[in-house]
Amino acid sequence: MDPRLAPDPVLPWLGTPIDARPLFAAEHAALLATLRALEPADWHREAVPGWTVRDLAAHLVGDCYGRLARDRDRHEQGPRPAPGETLEAFIHRINQEWVDAWARVSPAAVTDTLELVGAQVTRLFATADLDSASLGVSWAGADPAPMWLDCAREFTEFWTHRQQVRRAVGQDSDPEPRFLGVVLDTFMRALPHTLRHTDASVGTRVQVRVDGPSGGTWTATATGDRWSLALPDAGPSYAGLSDAGPSAAVVELDAETAWRLCTRGISPAAALARARTSGDRRLVEAVIQIVSVVH
Repeated sequence: MDPRLAPDPVLPWLGTPIDARPLFAAEHAALLATLRALEPADWHREAVPGWTVRDLAAHLVGDCYGRLARDRDRHEQGPRPAPGETLEAFIHRINQEWVDAWARVSPAAVTDTLELVGAQVTRLFATADLDSASLGVSWAGADPAPMWLDCAREFTEFWTHRQQVRRAVGQDSDPEPRFLGVVLDTFMRALPHTLRHTDASVGTRVQVRVDGPSGGTWTATATGDRWSLALPDAGPSYAGLSDAGPSAAVVELDAETAWRLCTRGISPAAALARARTSGDRRLVEAVIQIVSVVH
């Protein structure tokens, strides 16, 4: 959907807006530092299935160029889905086409290009209107999505790929709570969409709790027509719902398990084995299917 033609989305069920804009510059710097510290052999290590570290860095360059083309330059001649092609298939196809085209570009040149275009994306988001309509976020069920969610989603993309590079070369995930806290908060906006096919009586609540300084608690409530992360008194759509009483299901995760589950770095079964859960097993198993990337 063209965000210029879309009405401003009013989507209270997504919860309190997130402002990821102040973190882009620091994340961009951290990504460049990670890439510039790599040894020559590191660029050939597998970062995600089928892609090396170099491929992943080239993909990030493509993401930046795509964002600038759409939101800054209003360029309308990019790729389009083929007839009958799903969104997921389209995204995977054009991502692979870009990576294949950049196979001839050296790691140093990829990094230099990422430094240039990543800084431009950082400046673009710094002035973004968080209340405006923007690109859809399929895993949250929002199309168009508010810019605050699109912006936060883009931040999680850069952060997640940096962690995949770190893990590929034997480093632990970056635990910096300023970054990881926003990543987890963004990922949990997938909860209402995750539960969209899960029947429950109005007022039923499920909670996801993530431990540690980056964590928090996210509560989804069944409102009749959808699950919602909004507080029960956030508007007329939720009138009559009570915030009192225990949750029907609770899923507790550590931060590492949570972000890797949401990006399918581990399977729902593996995450469930690590989780602490209570309450309705049917709801627990529905919650653990959360995914916050195009998958």
